[in-house]
Amino acid sequence: MATTILTAALLICFFGTMIAVGFYCRKHATDVNGFVLGGRNVGPWLTAFAFGTSYFSAVIFVGYAGQFGWNFGLASTWIGLGNAFIGSLLAWSVLGRRTRLMTNHIGSKTMPDFFSKRFGSDKLKIAASIIVFVFLIPYTASLYNGLSSLFNIAFSVPYWVVIVVMAALTCVYVLFGGYMATAVNDFIQGIIMLGGIIAVIIALLSSQGGLTAALEKLSQIPSSYPETSQTQGAFTSFFGAQPVYLVFVILLTSLGTWGLPQMVGKFYSVKNEDAIKKGTVISTVFAIIVAGGCYFIGGFGRLFTDKLVPDGNTEAFRNFDAIVPTMLATLPDIIVAVVIILVLAASMSTLSSLVLTSASTLTLDVVLPALSRKNRQVSQKKQLVILRAFVIFFVAISAAIAIIKDSYPEFTFIAQMMGISWGALAGAFIAPFLYGLYSRKITVASCWVSFIFGCGIEIIQLFQMWNVITFSNPFLAFVFTNSLYSGVFAMVGGLILVPLVSIFTPKCDKDMTDRIFACYDCEVVVPVTEALGK
Repeated sequence: MATTILTAALLICFFGTMIAVGFYCRKHATDVNGFVLGGRNVGPWLTAFAFGTSYFSAVIFVGYAGQFGWNFGLASTWIGLGNAFIGSLLAWSVLGRRTRLMTNHIGSKTMPDFFSKRFGSDKLKIAASIIVFVFLIPYTASLYNGLSSLFNIAFSVPYWVVIVVMAALTCVYVLFGGYMATAVNDFIQGIIMLGGIIAVIIALLSSQGGLTAALEKLSQIPSSYPETSQTQGAFTSFFGAQPVYLVFVILLTSLGTWGLPQMVGKFYSVKNEDAIKKGTVISTVFAIIVAGGCYFIGGFGRLFTDKLVPDGNTEAFRNFDAIVPTMLATLPDIIVAVVIILVLAASMSTLSSLVLTSASTLTLDVVLPALSRKNRQVSQKKQLVILRAFVIFFVAISAAIAIIKDSYPEFTFIAQMMGISWGALAGAFIAPFLYGLYSRKITVASCWVSFIFGCGIEIIQLFQMWNVITFSNPFLAFVFTNSLYSGVFAMVGGLILVPLVSIFTPKCDKDMTDRIFACYDCEVVVPVTEALGK
């Protein structure tokens, strides 16, 4: 009863704040540039928190933390650190400045539009838009995973009610305030995530008698994996019970952010050089605490084996989404209430980012160009109406998919599509986007190869999951073991193929490329504290 009252009170405050921010930020969403990019005038704290909260959702806290904590033990913390230093620090350092400069210079608002203007090909824009639409929708629907089991700790409400409420409230503040509303709410939600993770770590370790006692208990649990041959201490070892699998998880969840449109899009709107420098540090620290904390918590999941696996058959255990809720159910009421708000905040922040990305891509890269070809002029007001209509559409369709997946478990293809979405998007986009920022020699043909290779690998993975195809070749059998392995293969393969194909295929128009890269050649005057004189 106490948990219900506390959670209800916090939820009312949380929802009220989110809606108030949406109304407050509506003045920033009076044109398309403001609605989609916040006028390219967003400071370091808002941008860094928007990046971090879009990165880490309920999928990470409930799903991945439970699953990989169970598989790797405390070594799963490496995933969080990889997310911080590869997915945040390196992403900001390598992509931040150049993305902001080039996208502003060529007037690009979305990733498909970037491909079109950077490589001079409208067909690339259409193809990229289709990829975003096809693979971002199931990824968006996956954000609702894990909410049901957590909410059932405090409330006895149907899962579909939780989904509808979350979707409706997210839709409201995005519709009113656009990108700026999502950025401000992301900042608030990020603060909740930071405080919640720290509180859960302290409470969880205290419930186990402290860090030393928890580590000692975990070290006594033997591993059943062949690599560690029933040895004790595998779940407290440096690289865990399955080190090869761990490396692939780190690569997919960390390097993948470099090619996801909803992540890269945060760099489009950053205000200035100072904001990029500060945002790099803020984003990295945020990821260390949130991602590192999530996976650290999940690493102690096997201490609750008696509640999760009453028959003791841990080899057959697959209900990974139940691990974190089971751990949290043992904690004080106030911690449980905070965690429910934490997971809801993480889900809503990522949902708003994905929905805004999907709606802006479909509107700006598909609908408006189609109307333009018919010589139909669309005012800013009408463009905003179309944008908001697609926001509603994407929120509704993602909620519907999540409800169908929960109500009809036989539709296993939905869950499988969710699993391959990240790999397909990152595999298709990471190489042409990264190289497109740095090299004048990347060709249109190489972009097509990357699109086809990245999506093709994950479609093959989907067919393998459906048992439509099987592989006798050891290498292919390894690549398509699961969507994690194939996702990494898609990304790394694209990074190799794009420069190779560019060597043998026709280059883009030199004058066009020189005009685009001129944005890096402009001279600016800075004080000697930032750059030494001659």
